[in-house]
Amino acid sequence: MGKKTAWEKVEIARSSKRKTALDYIENIFDEFIELHGDRNFKDDKAIVCGLARMDNQNYTIIAEQKGRNTKENIERNFGMPNPESYRKGIRFMKQAEKFNRPVITFIDTKGAYPGIEAEERGQGEAIASSMLEMSKLKVPVISIIIGEGSSGGALALGVGNRVLMLENAIYSILSPEGYASILWKDSSRVKEAAEKMKLTAQDLFDLKVIDKIIKEPCEEEIKSFEKISKSLKTEIKKIIKELSNMSPDELVEDRYQKFRNMGEYQSLKEEEKCC
Repeated sequence: MGKKTAWEKVEIARSSKRKTALDYIENIFDEFIELHGDRNFKDDKAIVCGLARMDNQNYTIIAEQKGRNTKENIERNFGMPNPESYRKGIRFMKQAEKFNRPVITFIDTKGAYPGIEAEERGQGEAIASSMLEMSKLKVPVISIIIGEGSSGGALALGVGNRVLMLENAIYSILSPEGYASILWKDSSRVKEAAEKMKLTAQDLFDLKVIDKIIKEPCEEEIKSFEKISKSLKTEIKKIIKELSNMSPDELVEDRYQKFRNMGEYQSLKEEEKCC
């Protein structure tokens, strides 16, 4: 099978057959207990939060969750979080820090919910606060992009010490349709937009936005899913072992330097293009 185009990967990432965050959580961890509510407005089901255990290590999980069918998609707002979802996540980030639990985030959303009610309740502020709180956490943070990682809705959970990405996932600040509409006033040029946006795992690895690509075997669905889950489990254990040697302040500095260096690298690449 030949190399997939960027647009083909967009279609794979968006597929209704693609495994969701809860599928991975159930397969990777030995136990998982879901916790609810932002203690302010309500429990928004587009983000699932809870406590997980793998071997002898406890974790806090914050995961964007699409539905597995039409009924679930309606219940989970098609995986598009409202502000209360991000505030729920922030609540459990702080709890994780208090009890010294590593934080694992799973990213899979077409973007934060753009409805007027969400804007009235402070959608932009909630996303910004989520990124700010993640940047300050004094515990290890791993972000995993498993499907469609688009817009601020995805970036809100992406401030990790290490960022992993499945081979056929995508990650960008905007959808290809939005990019084409803004840049060319023509949403039909989505395939061209996808190529220019550099949103594939390989593109982002080359740009130092992510730290590792998790391969997706070309096998039947169940066998492939089991291999991906096993790879993720191995990577999580390896990273936690590495980060456990750092002090709380070193973890914060490590996260800061990661994104600082990434920004400097991007600027350098742009200068090279200009010259």
